[in-house]
Amino acid sequence: GFLWYLLLTFIYKEKKILVREVVFQVIFLVIVYATTAIFRKFAFFSTPYSLCITIPTGLSVVLLSILYGQLPAIIFSFISGFCVLSGADWELVPCLFTILSGLYACAIVRKVERRIDMIFVSILLAIGNVVLTILLAVIFNESLSSMGKVYFGIALNGFLSGLLTMGLITPLEIILNTASVFRLMDLSDLNNAFMQNMLIQASGTYQHSMMVAQLAENACREIGANCLLARVGAYYHDIGKIDQSEYFIENQKDGENKHNELNPSLSASVIRMHVRKGVEKARQLHLPQCVIDIISEHHGNSVIAYFYNVALKENPNANPGDYSYGGNPPSTRESAVVMLADTVEAACRTHEDKSERSLETFMMKLFQHKIDTKQLDYCNLSFSDLAKIRQAFLQILSGYYHSRIQYPDQEKEKEKEAQAKTTESLENSDKSDKLEKTEKTSKAPEKK
Repeated sequence: GFLWYLLLTFIYKEKKILVREVVFQVIFLVIVYATTAIFRKFAFFSTPYSLCITIPTGLSVVLLSILYGQLPAIIFSFISGFCVLSGADWELVPCLFTILSGLYACAIVRKVERRIDMIFVSILLAIGNVVLTILLAVIFNESLSSMGKVYFGIALNGFLSGLLTMGLITPLEIILNTASVFRLMDLSDLNNAFMQNMLIQASGTYQHSMMVAQLAENACREIGANCLLARVGAYYHDIGKIDQSEYFIENQKDGENKHNELNPSLSASVIRMHVRKGVEKARQLHLPQCVIDIISEHHGNSVIAYFYNVALKENPNANPGDYSYGGNPPSTRESAVVMLADTVEAACRTHEDKSERSLETFMMKLFQHKIDTKQLDYCNLSFSDLAKIRQAFLQILSGYYHSRIQYPDQEKEKEKEAQAKTTESLENSDKSDKLEKTEKTSKAPEKK
């Protein structure tokens, strides 16, 4: 386990390796080795090809690929192949079968998005295992006609691997608290009770989160990041606003601003609190840690500029730390994209000129401000990535803010409003002229 941890740490230089992740992978590695070593002693499984029936490579690799991604599963395929080589008394066929079947399982499970897709994965694993066995038999000059039972067993191994994955994936997602594609798809369902409650209690925040999710997902797709994780993180990034939704501008109605009754320091505390509350709610909902990280990092440690500027007018020596968020800058690309999408959506909503060129120039200033304040120093985004993100945002926002043709009734109403304003201004000017004449008459000297 310690050596496995060192290996993963060496490979994932920019990712924190969790102990439970290492323990899970080591357990499966031990299962693969033990299965090989134990069944090797039975007469039926004494041949190299029949021994392949017992090796649970497909199950292990598919589970690892879904729970932790492609790279850990590929590494596991090679390491488990060497373990099988040792457990099978240095027979080469089981080792090659383990490695190749593991890589094949990684390839076919790569684009799985729904649980029902595991049925097709099961079928493909069964077919692939049989084809691989035939290929190895041809390479090592083994008789193909005498391996009927082996083909059936190999196919059953692959098929059961997919079916068992369907049964094991849900409890493992809960126990390991991982952000598998299935769990993220479940969390992206907006019909769940929590998101519906958010829609009712903080409708402005809900709409803002939907727009941020669209921006973040599109941008992550352009730079090759996890667009599904970014979308889910954007959905939940502002859940801390639900309890005090009236203190946030997007939820305020009829021009009533609660902050008019508060001093800048208290207002900043209320705004800053939504990040901590969001993390608490996320833990209560048992959200994956990577989603919680997006919630805690989507403002980084940036200054709450509006209230800090108000405080500076009252006290030029105001401490910016008292008006800053208490989180850390984004540590992943998905977290950084959600931060940028959140900033851009909120800022562009109040930007007067909605033309494409003006939005692009404005976004460049927002991006540069994040760079200058060191909010993007730890997320591994290049300048090329930032340019792609900006263009992805622009594509969505320019379509969202596009101009529309006015209906005839709307044009008539505008004409009436303009005429009413003209008439009112003329009446006001007449009144002012009469008032001036009256004043002049009263000030004129009386004739004796």
